[in-house]
Amino acid sequence: MALGNDRSGRRLVLDVSLLFGFHMPNYTFPGATGEALFDHVVESARAAEAAGFGLVTVMDHFYQIGGMGPETDPMLEAYTTLAAIAAHTSKVRLSTLVTGVTYRNPALLAKQVTTLDVISKGRAMLGIGAAWNESEHMGYGIEFPPIAERMERLDEAVTIAKLMFTEERPSFSGKHYRIDRALNSPRPIQAGGPKILIGGMGEKKTLRILAKHGDIGHWFGGDLEDLKRKKRVFEEHCVAVGRDPSSVLLTLGVGIILVENEHEAKIWLERIPEARRPMIRAVSVPQAAEILQTYVDAGFGGFTFNNPTLPTLEAIARAGELIKLMSGSRVAATQDVL
Repeated sequence: MALGNDRSGRRLVLDVSLLFGFHMPNYTFPGATGEALFDHVVESARAAEAAGFGLVTVMDHFYQIGGMGPETDPMLEAYTTLAAIAAHTSKVRLSTLVTGVTYRNPALLAKQVTTLDVISKGRAMLGIGAAWNESEHMGYGIEFPPIAERMERLDEAVTIAKLMFTEERPSFSGKHYRIDRALNSPRPIQAGGPKILIGGMGEKKTLRILAKHGDIGHWFGGDLEDLKRKKRVFEEHCVAVGRDPSSVLLTLGVGIILVENEHEAKIWLERIPEARRPMIRAVSVPQAAEILQTYVDAGFGGFTFNNPTLPTLEAIARAGELIKLMSGSRVAATQDVL
């Protein structure tokens, strides 16, 4: 992507292609259980690729999460799933959205993501956050430290991953993790290693870690004015660490169902868990484009759709119409360049 720069601090328009992500947090499919479950996953991923999505992601959880379904619902292990999807696709980038920092030793995680990069011929990304689901930590016997420590671990883990992506025999000694001339062979396919996506919106710690280390930030969609305020906070962190904020792509999860008419909207909304309905809007493709354009104008350059809102091949193809409709959009950014 080509990035603009203006030392007067004026509003910039960046020549950036929008990144549309297809996210699979749900593996409960009517009529697709047992051996058919993963076939459905592959079918959806390939349909997303054909529709023009640039990124396919899966959750990194061991239990299903609240608001999506009961925790006893099926949940595939993330990196095994991504590697298998890589073998059935050719263009989409692949990532978790996002890995909990507590789940894996960071050197092992860097090795897993590097392996995914090799398998996918250079399409892997490292999506990572501070972890939050205490229930699965307890169930799996994984330590769940307080949030302050998890944020420290996140900073150190991303530091280790970047070292292992870019250096031959890196060493690092932190408060929580260490590596000693760690090998990571074969090397990543992508020059500089897989891009790093930081998930989360915490203003004091998460956004600072994004400013220091991230290539992509993923936030929850919501009130536009509040998102603009958080973006200003992020830009302040960038100034503090000497980072150009326009070098980081900010993306949003969107609660949009694409429909043809109000009758169809009512049917689809009734299928969404009641707890999540206030976060979902059922709109036509042109209406969705208008909604998303307001976020693009505010400087957000990517949008993620969850598979519960695109549950069929026809729905995924309809999202492809939206992607084509917005293909000429450019991302606006306001920044003060010191």
